[in-house]
Amino acid sequence: MPVPAANLYPDFNTIRLSHVCLNVKDLAASKTFYTEILGLQITDEDDTRVYLRAMEERGHHCIILQASDQPGTVEVMGFKTFDEDDLDRAKAYFEARGRPTEWVERPYQGKTLLTSDNMGIPLEFYHKMDRLEPIHQKYALYRGVKPLRIDHFNVFSSDVDASVAFYSDFGFRVTEYTEDEESKKLWAAWMHRKGGVHDMAFTNGTGPRMHHVAFWVPTPLNIIDLLDLMATSGFVKNIERGPGRHGISNAFFLYALDPDGHRIEIYCSDYQTVDPDLEPIKWDLKDPQRQTLWGAPAPESWFKHGTTFSGVETKDSQMKATPIVAP
Repeated sequence: MPVPAANLYPDFNTIRLSHVCLNVKDLAASKTFYTEILGLQITDEDDTRVYLRAMEERGHHCIILQASDQPGTVEVMGFKTFDEDDLDRAKAYFEARGRPTEWVERPYQGKTLLTSDNMGIPLEFYHKMDRLEPIHQKYALYRGVKPLRIDHFNVFSSDVDASVAFYSDFGFRVTEYTEDEESKKLWAAWMHRKGGVHDMAFTNGTGPRMHHVAFWVPTPLNIIDLLDLMATSGFVKNIERGPGRHGISNAFFLYALDPDGHRIEIYCSDYQTVDPDLEPIKWDLKDPQRQTLWGAPAPESWFKHGTTFSGVETKDSQMKATPIVAP
């Protein structure tokens, strides 16, 4: 199935991904992982939540760790709109497509719309979030992998074609994609709003489930430093895949699991995609350089493990095609 044409004039204007709320079992243990190992900065905390931001971010938070009796699930994924009026337009848009909508109160955010996509992934849209002082030049605060900003979400979808069509309609643009040559269906796709390779990506599999949330770092050396830190501070078993360089996106990467099994990607060196007429790059599912430019296949866990969305039922994919999997 062809990649749908980009909708350059959507009903409402999404700027970028913004934040995610992760449900965790042990708030103290998760706090240690995200602050001392990854290096995110605490912006507020109480007995049930820890709010975190990365070093370049002026918004109050990009990650919320929430103590829950359903640990290892995702509560919501958040996106920022261009202006306040986009929120009313978004509400009308999702209602017209039969999706539930409601205005919700969120700490440190202004008017916020809660809805869901075609698979049921809980999405929230806002325009205003509390602004904090810049800390990107406060180098004494840098630790861990030195994350600069949240970069993207990747989710498992039981029907990647349907997911791509849904997000394309409200303005997301495909940068790269994997097509199964036999069925001509999409196996994976990378879509963006902010001018990088992706804000949201879809991978074929039982879904919806979160595959990973990614953070941008300055250089590959930051990832090497993180590996040394994890290997000598009790987190060596949390290292899942990498380091390596993706064929898709050209990004240097590392994948690690947090204490509740949420997959985190540390990521740098992809490319700019600002031009609205940029043609998507197509990859064959069996191309060994698709996963890793250097040819190393991903482990089986990378294709099977994901974290569910709280209260959302999953559905198995009917696609039989498989990528190359490490033995």
